[in-house]
Amino acid sequence: MKTDVFISGGGIGGLTLALKLAKCNIDVTVIERLPGPTPVYKGELLQPKSLGIFDDLGLLDEVKANGHVIDELNLVEIDKNSGTADESNMKYNVVPSKYSYSLMIHHEKLKEIIRDAAMEFPSFHYKSNSSCKGFSDGKAVVEDRKEKKEELYESSFFIGAEGRVSVTRQEMGIEKEENEYNHHFLTVTFPRPPSFTEGKIISTFDRFLGLFPLPNNEVRSVYLIPAGEYKEIRKKPIEYFHDLYIELCPEMDGYVNQIDSWKTIQLMVPVAYHTDHYIKDNKALIGDAVHTVHPMAGEGMNMAIQDGDVLGELLCDMFAKDKLNEENLKWFPHVRRERVKNQMKLSHLSALAYSYPYKSVGKLRKRSLKRIEQDPVLHFKQMLNISGLGMWQDTVKDRMIQGGLLPKRSTPLTTEEKAEKLFTEREDYPWKWKEQLV
Repeated sequence: MKTDVFISGGGIGGLTLALKLAKCNIDVTVIERLPGPTPVYKGELLQPKSLGIFDDLGLLDEVKANGHVIDELNLVEIDKNSGTADESNMKYNVVPSKYSYSLMIHHEKLKEIIRDAAMEFPSFHYKSNSSCKGFSDGKAVVEDRKEKKEELYESSFFIGAEGRVSVTRQEMGIEKEENEYNHHFLTVTFPRPPSFTEGKIISTFDRFLGLFPLPNNEVRSVYLIPAGEYKEIRKKPIEYFHDLYIELCPEMDGYVNQIDSWKTIQLMVPVAYHTDHYIKDNKALIGDAVHTVHPMAGEGMNMAIQDGDVLGELLCDMFAKDKLNEENLKWFPHVRRERVKNQMKLSHLSALAYSYPYKSVGKLRKRSLKRIEQDPVLHFKQMLNISGLGMWQDTVKDRMIQGGLLPKRSTPLTTEEKAEKLFTEREDYPWKWKEQLV
C-alpha cells in the first residue's frame, strides 16, 4: 500500500491533521487501533485556539451545535470551619477574540464530526481495528486485527499520533521520562441541573471537585483523591461517592445520586512528559506521543489539535510546492515546542496548587486566585495562556502581586495592547514568509 502521509492513531489530533491534508488533496491514511467508540474518558474541553482551527476547517457550526459553550470558570474556595465560600471568576472575554469562550463536547462526537468531514474527500483513507506494529525497510507494518493479516504501507511521511504508547516514537529512538503526581482523579459524567451552565472548580484545603457542563444537561466531573487510595474507596458503598460531591456542591443533590455503580466511575492517573525531539528523518510525533500534560487546565486535547494544525499546514505547503525535503519538518517543533512548554508549566503549577492538603496552601491559593481575578494584567495573562491564542509568561512582579507582596494593578490593558500578545499568522506558520522551504 502507498500513501503520501501515514498517520498512526485516529484520535482528535490525528484526525485534525488528516482533515487538513485531505482538504489539500494530499493522500492520507489513518490507522486506528479501536474498532469503534470507546467509553474511556478523553478530553472534552475545547479552548479558543482550537475553536478557531475548527472554524478554519469549516466545522465550528457543527461543533457548537453538539457542544456546550462556557464563558467563564468559577473557582470556589470553601473554608471548612466557617462554611464560608470565596469565589473567583476567570472570564474568557478578557481576551479580544472571535472565540472568547470555551466549549465542552463529548470526545467521541467530536471525533465523529472530524472523521465524517474527512470522509468527503477521496484522498482520505481510514482503517479502524488496525494498528501499526512497527516498521520494516522504511515501511509501516499494519496489522488488520479483524482479518488477522499484515500489510506494508509506503509513505513520504509517517506521523505518530498513537498516544502515550507510541510505536512511531519507539522507532525514532526517542525516550520519555514521565513526571507522576501525588494524586489521581475519579471522573464520571452524570445529569446536571439545567441552571448549571459554567465550569466550576470547588475546593477546600484538602479536597477538589471540578464540574464542566456538557450538552443535553450532563456534566463531566473530576474528583481528586490521593494516589493509591482508589481500591479502598471502591470498597465503600456508592452513596459515599454521592456524599463527597454533594458536600462540596449541594446543587448536585438528586443528580450525582443517579450514578448507581462504581463501574461507571473511571480512575484517571495524571502524568506529564515532554520528549526532547518531535521529528526524525521523515517521521514526526503529535499529541500525547510527544507531550502529555496534567489535565488540570484542560490542555491535552487542545495541544494535539494545535499540533495537527501546524504540522498539517506545513505538509500542505510542502506538497503544494513540491518541497518534500525532510529538513522542512523542523518548522513544526520550531512553532510548537515553546508553546507546549508554556502550557505544560501552566498546568503543572495549577496541579501543584491543589496537590497538598494543608490549610496554608489553601489560604495562599485563595489569595492568589482572587488577585488574578482582580488584577487586569494577571487576569488577561491567565486567560490568554489557557486559551492558546497567545503566550505571555508571568514575571517576578506578577508572582509578588499574586502573593500579596505588591499591590494589585488597577489600570486595564488597552485592546491594542492585548492584541499585540495574540499569535499572528506569521508566528503560527513562519515558513510561509521569504520562501523558507527547501
